[in-house]
Amino acid sequence: MSDTTFSRRGKALLKRPALYGVALATLCPAALAHAAPARPAPKPASIDARCTALVGRAGFGANVVITNAKHVAAGPMAAEPGAPPAAPITLPAHCRVEGVINQRTGFGGKAYGIGFALALPDVWTGRFLTQGGGGLNGMVRAPIGGAAAGRTPALLRGFAVVSHDSGHKGAVFDAAFMADQRANLDFSETSVRVVTEAAKAITAAYYAKPIAHSYMAGCSTGGRESMLAFQRYPELFDGVVVGAPAMRTGNSNLAMQHAAVQFNQAAPRDASGAPQFDRIFSDLDRKTILNGLLEQCDGLDGRKDGMIMHVAGCRFSPAKLICAPGQTANCITQAQSDAIDRAFQPPRDRAGNALYSRYPFDTGITFTGRGIPGFLSSGRLNPVGPPTNTLSIDVDARIAAIRADAGQRLTDTDVWTNLSTFLGHSGKVLFYHGVSDPWFSAFDTWDYWQRAAVANGAAFTDASRFYMVPGMGHCGGGDAFDSFDLLGAVVDWVEKGAAPDAVIASRSTGGDEQRPLCPYPAYAHYLGGNPALAASYACRKAE
Repeated sequence: MSDTTFSRRGKALLKRPALYGVALATLCPAALAHAAPARPAPKPASIDARCTALVGRAGFGANVVITNAKHVAAGPMAAEPGAPPAAPITLPAHCRVEGVINQRTGFGGKAYGIGFALALPDVWTGRFLTQGGGGLNGMVRAPIGGAAAGRTPALLRGFAVVSHDSGHKGAVFDAAFMADQRANLDFSETSVRVVTEAAKAITAAYYAKPIAHSYMAGCSTGGRESMLAFQRYPELFDGVVVGAPAMRTGNSNLAMQHAAVQFNQAAPRDASGAPQFDRIFSDLDRKTILNGLLEQCDGLDGRKDGMIMHVAGCRFSPAKLICAPGQTANCITQAQSDAIDRAFQPPRDRAGNALYSRYPFDTGITFTGRGIPGFLSSGRLNPVGPPTNTLSIDVDARIAAIRADAGQRLTDTDVWTNLSTFLGHSGKVLFYHGVSDPWFSAFDTWDYWQRAAVANGAAFTDASRFYMVPGMGHCGGGDAFDSFDLLGAVVDWVEKGAAPDAVIASRSTGGDEQRPLCPYPAYAHYLGGNPALAASYACRKAE
């Protein structure tokens, strides 16, 4: 999303912890199988002293100041501010280090600097992780490394984990910091490198051992930051996990606003002829559309279960739901059908060039519950913020403004595909994206993956995988198997040479049901047997 879009809806999204890549459930001992043999920890009697001795210590880079260091006993993870209650997780004993880099007085006399927090576990595996952020950042979140880590965050696996605020303090969608040049640059790209280099130096000094392997993982803004990691700082990491990246938010905002206008054109009119934007799709219309979508696409994966696993094979046609003459129930109007067709396609300029990717048809498009609404929302709800109550949009003017925004262009990570240095040192990268994400199209991330494959050939396709997550919204949630361990998968690939195929996923809401996630465009096809077992499915290539 663009800066202006971010600033419009901080309160609602502070309730969405998955946006920050911290979708955690209960402890999963099986995931500890990914842990390397633990390195010897400092003697217990010296741990507190070794930790507190970091305060004020120099030698970690220019203008790096450690302001606090305290040993934390093993105990339950504290809830993030504004987040709903989560299943309990016991974090290991660790040294928590807090500090600031390049502290200064900036534009308007405000204090700036890159705040960070680093967790150094007593039992260290030699691994290091930079944790991606969310929204416009602005606060230092708990350094635990929960993004795409299933039920066992990186800290619990013995990783040293660092998080940061990207160079400013403020609410998660407060864009005021962008008036300061350095703060803007730090958010756009610099903070990832600066924090990682400082945290690596502190980690190596604390353990008196070199770091064995370095990783980064994040979703949304954290996904964009993870793309920065392998695109602009290719030497820093051995493995990267990228979730639903906010990689060209000007274009994605344009696509969502374009879609809202298409829906608006189907609005019924009141007695005066004014459009009634909040009546475009009734609850019954939404149910009809969802049922029609499932009827056309659900069984393609071998089992009708309310989920569309065969993403590439779904060819939903809303025209099949248009009311027949005299029919008034379980159908939609011609205007609604046409609006759906247009809205899910990308906006185009006068020359016919697509300015974004199309959006997938998935079960979450009709969602109107708590959190981010589905893509089909209109009137009262809109996935891009306040209602877009207009009947037209000047696409050419909008894209011209986006292209003229220098800050936007620096932040975007959708263009750079020369990954020769990262791939040259055997770097690995895994992508994942919720198919029902209403903010960023999963097909847009897939488009980047395909362009990177063309630019780098087998060097990229042999070092990367892309996972669609059917039913999942933005970074988590939805009727989906949205808990999966890609962090463990990338570790095994980097350290053991074990290239991932199917990754077993479960529901973050609980239960024992499992399903394999397959490298796209393959999908999980039902073979028979107990449908709750991942072994009852096999990855099948899309035809």
